[in-house]
Amino acid sequence: MVYLAFALCFFASLLITPLVKKFAFRVGATDKPNHRKVHKKIMPRLGGLAIYLSFMAGILFLRPTDAFTWPILIGSLIIIITGMLDDLYELSAKYKLLGQLAAALVVVLNGVDIDFINLPFGGQLEFGFLAIPLTILWIVGITNAVNLIDGLDGLAAGVSSIALITISFMAFLKGDLFVFALGMILLASTLGFLAFNFHPAKIFMGDTGALFLGYMIAVLSLLGFKNVTFFSLIIPVIILGVPISDTLFAIVRRLIHKKPLSAPDKSHLHHRLLSSGFSHRQAVLVIYAMAILFGLTAIVFSMATVWGSLLIVAVLLVIIELIVEVMGLVSEDYKPLIRFMKARISAYNRGR
Repeated sequence: MVYLAFALCFFASLLITPLVKKFAFRVGATDKPNHRKVHKKIMPRLGGLAIYLSFMAGILFLRPTDAFTWPILIGSLIIIITGMLDDLYELSAKYKLLGQLAAALVVVLNGVDIDFINLPFGGQLEFGFLAIPLTILWIVGITNAVNLIDGLDGLAAGVSSIALITISFMAFLKGDLFVFALGMILLASTLGFLAFNFHPAKIFMGDTGALFLGYMIAVLSLLGFKNVTFFSLIIPVIILGVPISDTLFAIVRRLIHKKPLSAPDKSHLHHRLLSSGFSHRQAVLVIYAMAILFGLTAIVFSMATVWGSLLIVAVLLVIIELIVEVMGLVSEDYKPLIRFMKARISAYNRGR
C-alpha cells in the first residue's frame, strides 16, 4: 500500500505542479529578481501547494488511523495557509512566526513532544514543564532552517528529500510504519515537484513549500525519535545537519556583525559556494553530497556504541567547523581551527 501511495503521490505531483505554476502567475504569487537573489527573471512561487496537494492525495489513499494523523493534518494546513499568505502578500516576520507557533502547538498539545531521554551512562532526564517549549522550539527552528536554505533551484527540495529518505529508512528499520508511510508519500510529492524545480527551475516552492517541508520533517523526526536515548535525540539533528548548521552560523554571523537576526544576507553556504566559483548546479550538488553524508552518518550513528557515537559526533563537529572556516560562513577572518592546524604543522616541521 505504501509503495502504491508513493507512486500515486509522485505522479500527482508531476501533474499538479504545472497547474499550480499557472495559478501562481494568475494570482500574482511571483518572485521578482533583486540584488540578493540568484534568479534573473520573474518566477512563479506557491510550488509548495503542489507538494501539499500531492501529499494529501497520499493521505486519502492510505487513510492512516494513527492518533497523530489529525493533529499533523491540522497543523500542516495552518502552515500551508501561512506560507500561501506570505507568497501572496509577503507577511511580516511576526505574522509568519504566529502561524508557525499555532501549527506547532496543534501537534505538541496532542502528544507530539519530548518528555524525557535516557542518559548514556544511566538514569533519565525528565524535561517536565520544559517539554512543550523545547518541542515548539524544535519545530519552529527546523521549519525556519529549511526555509533559509531555499536559496537555489532545487536546494530545499533536494535536501529535504535526502532527510526524508533517511527518516523513512530508519523508521522502517524500527518498524514505525506510520512515520515510514508519511515520510514516503511526502518524499514522493517532493521528488515530483523537484522535476520542475531543479536548475533551471520552472517554479519555486516559495514559503508555502519550505515552511510545509520544514514543519513536516520536524514533526516526523520527533515522532521517530521521541522519548528514547540521549544519542537517539541527536539523530534528527545529524540528519538535518545542513539546514541546522547553516542557520546556526547565520545567527552567529549576524550577532558578530550586530545585525538583526531576521536581516537577510548573501553569506549562506550556497551563496559562498557560488562566490567561490561553483556553478548554480554544482553548488546544489555539493550541498546534496553534504546532506547525504549527514544522512549516512545518522544511520551509522544509530548503530554505534556509546563511545563510537561520541567519536562520530566529535569528527562531525570538526568537519563542520572546517567547512565553516574554509567557506567563510561566519566571516573571512574566522579561522581558529585552520590557524591551530597550521601552527601544529609548523611546529612539527621545525622539530624534525
